[in-house]
Amino acid sequence: MPDRTAANIKRLAYFEEFFDPVAERTLGARPEIELVRLQYDRPKAETWAEMSRVHGYQIKPRGELRVPWFGDAALLRRCPSLLAICSSGAGYDMVDVDACTAAGVIVCNQSGFNKEAVAEHALGLMLALSKKIALADKALRRAGGVRDRFQFTGNDIRGKTLGVVGIGQIGTCTAELCRVLFGMTVLAYDPYLSAKQVAERGAAKVELAELLRRSDFVTLHCPRTRETMGMIGRAEFALMKPRAYFISTARGGIHREDDLAEALRERRIAGAGLDVFLEEPPRPDHPLLAFDTVIATPHTAGVTEEALYDTAVATAEQWIAIFAGARPPRLVNPEAWALYAERFERLLGFAPVPQG
Repeated sequence: MPDRTAANIKRLAYFEEFFDPVAERTLGARPEIELVRLQYDRPKAETWAEMSRVHGYQIKPRGELRVPWFGDAALLRRCPSLLAICSSGAGYDMVDVDACTAAGVIVCNQSGFNKEAVAEHALGLMLALSKKIALADKALRRAGGVRDRFQFTGNDIRGKTLGVVGIGQIGTCTAELCRVLFGMTVLAYDPYLSAKQVAERGAAKVELAELLRRSDFVTLHCPRTRETMGMIGRAEFALMKPRAYFISTARGGIHREDDLAEALRERRIAGAGLDVFLEEPPRPDHPLLAFDTVIATPHTAGVTEEALYDTAVATAEQWIAIFAGARPPRLVNPEAWALYAERFERLLGFAPVPQG
């Protein structure tokens, strides 16, 4: 066991377990870090007492997180020693970043370490929809079987047009797969990148309306923020081709589920591949699950053995860097640094590296 008598012990809280045991092994071997394992079934008073003393909080993904352990202003008020919150993946919508910035708490994510897994999943949904794989599979399992195989005539995806909404690391990886493997034309909508930057990522920069009108597949790879919440709705689905497919492996809430159901019901689009829902897991009677033209998975796009291991390693390494006073590599709110640095020095007795 590591020596816990060293000065300036940094306490790191997490619920239940990390994505992969390698994170706990790596962090547990550091004498300057005390891991505080919390459990949801413990009395809340005991958990709050522990949380009030920690310097770091490794927060669960939204699907596994429970109230009141979201990274919101209420939690920050009860955790006066908290310096940093890290999400377990690329998403950090379970954290109130503005509240953290105001409190001098930095927020980090683990962006990029499941990019291949999510991109491959998005491509798998495109193939399954276009080739009608799920429809044919369901038909084979029903009584009576398949009498006319030509009712499942699909389409090739070679040479089709892919529209990527948000061409960050996952979107770039998806674009590369589709371009290299299938010779697809790739369009991208990303207001934070220039046309040159988008071109360097293998796509042509267009506005959202043009992307929707031209694409045979529209795939979402943007974070869920105030800006993107509900950004794909009735008007946007109306712009899509009747034979186009909508794919989301991003976050629930970016597309309006009722509007998507309406578009599918009225056959304004051909189908959808969904790994994310506003409420997860969705109810079995969720309207979108009633469509044969929808393939749904329970937010498992990034859940592969390789991605979970790589993400856990990155998580441990980032916490080690944070507690050493270094600037973390995946800092979401750099504007919090000045106040964070003051609090860090006051709580831990030494100053982190200067900003910049």
